[in-house]
Amino acid sequence: MKIHENTTRQQALVDKTVNMDTMPLRWGHLRVWMVASMGQLMGGALSTLVGVVIPLMQALSHTHLSSLAQGLLASMSLMGIMAGSLLIGSWSDHQGYLRYLRLSPLLIFVGALIALWSIKIPWLMIALFTMGFGVGGGYSLDSDYISEIMPQRWRLFMVGAAKATSAVGNILIAFICFLILKHWQIREHWNSLFSLIALLAAVMFLASIRFKQSPGWLLSQGRVEEARHAVHYFLGKDVEIGEISNHGKDDNDSNYTWRQMFQGKNLQRAILCGIPWACEGYGVYGIGVFLPTLIMALGVSEGDNSAIGEITSSVELSAYMNIFVVVGFMLGLSVVKRSSHTKQQSWGFALCAIGLAIVLAGSWLKSPHWVMIAGIIIFELFINFGPHLITFILPPQIYPIAERGAGAGLAAAMGKAGAVIGVFTTPLVLKWGGTNAVLAVTLALQLIGAIITATLGRKILGKTTSP
Repeated sequence: MKIHENTTRQQALVDKTVNMDTMPLRWGHLRVWMVASMGQLMGGALSTLVGVVIPLMQALSHTHLSSLAQGLLASMSLMGIMAGSLLIGSWSDHQGYLRYLRLSPLLIFVGALIALWSIKIPWLMIALFTMGFGVGGGYSLDSDYISEIMPQRWRLFMVGAAKATSAVGNILIAFICFLILKHWQIREHWNSLFSLIALLAAVMFLASIRFKQSPGWLLSQGRVEEARHAVHYFLGKDVEIGEISNHGKDDNDSNYTWRQMFQGKNLQRAILCGIPWACEGYGVYGIGVFLPTLIMALGVSEGDNSAIGEITSSVELSAYMNIFVVVGFMLGLSVVKRSSHTKQQSWGFALCAIGLAIVLAGSWLKSPHWVMIAGIIIFELFINFGPHLITFILPPQIYPIAERGAGAGLAAAMGKAGAVIGVFTTPLVLKWGGTNAVLAVTLALQLIGAIITATLGRKILGKTTSP
């Protein structure tokens, strides 16, 4: 009788279990999404802050800051992101995701403290690189965690929504900086703005303390029981491991070489994921980081005649324009589950190029300010509707688990290489050819991104959009 009761109880427990691939969303899913998304939010916040700090430096403490120095300062955090994405992505494949999920915010915090400690250019470069390295580490891990934990029907949306949080970082920092410049008398101490990054990094680290190792990574190492415990920790004890259980140690040997990441199908994956990301990165960061500077150069802001007044007005207009970054992401997320991702990315590139063409024509023809503002809004809408969203989604779809951290890191690194080139050359191009030259170069690169996506995307992904 007792044996029968135990058997009945065990059968009841089995009947109540749910599969992680088909289960509804729970708080555990949202928790993983929020923690993993903080790296994206931090990246957006840091890029916006750099765009505010550079004109403040030039106006207040480094009045002879050259275009070359501006480009170097603006690109240091992106160089750090590129290195962090590449190295931490590779290290995490071999040593596990969790330690680097915790290390990344600590590096950001240390970099922010260095920036608070000194305003000398060499130390600022070290600080920005360190912060960027930590952000890059988060970039190589967040999509992996989210894509492994989410139910299939929510996977693409939640990975894309994580990327959209970068826009929240843009808006948050832009409006806070505007309030500081408008109402608080600490403008001369512009490096104190880096305390905002230190605060975000502290929150990011604290959120990662009560967390577990990636179930997919554990399974790839043959540690099945630990993977099961991790799934139970995140989602509940009634949850069974889903399709990631098909990836065992034998099928996911992570002993690859970097040469193999550029051979055969992996070369095609790198081109599709990396080069359009680089073109998008040039536009997002080349325009985004220097948006206050470009707004002042285009003459569409309405500040007083003082340097600080013009900077404050341009930061305010930038903050409002960043709202359309969120709108673009929302539009993209509304169709991402049923769209062809390569078509969405290609059309996004083409439409944001049209927006830049409108700004360029408005600048040439001395059109009313609203024409150029409308062009910038179109650019922000569609670069985030398409490439800024889809480039983040593609690597987890394309790379197998054993190479996913390195593949995502490689793609992010290539994207940030484009961003580095963008922010490094924008001040130089602005000096040599003015805003029209900056707009023309960015427009051409968006068209290149569209062509590569359209031609190579169908070959690799075909017509399916499922991860």
